[in-house]
Amino acid sequence: MQRTHRIVAALTALLATAALLGGCGKEGSPPVKGPQPDQLPVYRVASAFTLSGSPTWNRAKKRGRLVVGAKEDQPYMGEKDPASGRYSGFDIEIAKMMAASLGFDPATIEFRTIASANRETALQNGQIDYYVGTYTINDNRKKLVGFAGPYYQAGQSLLVRTDEHGIRGPEDLAGKRVCSAAGSTPYQRIERDHPEAELVAYDTYSVCVDNLLTFQVDAVTTDDTILMGYAAKVPDELKVVGRPFSEEPYGIGVPREDDALRFALDDAIAAHQKNGDWKKAYDATLGLSGVPAPAPPAIDRYPAS
Repeated sequence: MQRTHRIVAALTALLATAALLGGCGKEGSPPVKGPQPDQLPVYRVASAFTLSGSPTWNRAKKRGRLVVGAKEDQPYMGEKDPASGRYSGFDIEIAKMMAASLGFDPATIEFRTIASANRETALQNGQIDYYVGTYTINDNRKKLVGFAGPYYQAGQSLLVRTDEHGIRGPEDLAGKRVCSAAGSTPYQRIERDHPEAELVAYDTYSVCVDNLLTFQVDAVTTDDTILMGYAAKVPDELKVVGRPFSEEPYGIGVPREDDALRFALDDAIAAHQKNGDWKKAYDATLGLSGVPAPAPPAIDRYPAS
């Protein structure tokens, strides 16, 4: 039981969540665990690259660096070390790949944390050049911004303890205590599609995970990428099970009228998938959860706006 309490304390201190649970841990807490820099791919910077038809690229070229919007609260996707200020995770690696293909050294990227509610405004106002942060492509958002990709197909899934063998998917939730964020889409989906489950709601997923580790709930549910981040933090204690049971295609957000940039990023995603960078980045980040790299989704090269 002492080991469980130690894990809960570490998670509470270390894991920033989708609700922007922030702050440093208590004095003496372990350092933030994350992808190791020496295990990450190195991306070849395209030489003599130009994209004259892109006003966004031209502004970045004049300033000498790209400004990229990201999340800072999602383990192994987009997470910011409060001590060093360094961003890490699969989304961060995608942003670096794109920079290299656009002719910019990834080390020069200026990352800016942009809340989900402010993504479209940040792109429309030119505060950022592009956005990489679990940004689901949908038709309503396409009216406001452009999307390159998708570069990853996420979906709702289940997080359980490693000693749990009776839950393999949502069909096994009858009579089980299932935790999610209050009012969230994942909560509503379980409520609608699996009423036989006993739902428990909290404001943050970290509280759900704490309750899972202390045997107060049987499973936690949200996007698989978020759950995989938790599992990667304590892989001996937590695992993601089953196949995702929703579709959340993650794209790179760009200014809506900048089709030249969007198409260039589509090309870059395809190139990095082909040369192995995409899988190497996955293996060094989300892959630490124990979930093998999936096949990348097909790129949706929709017509110019």
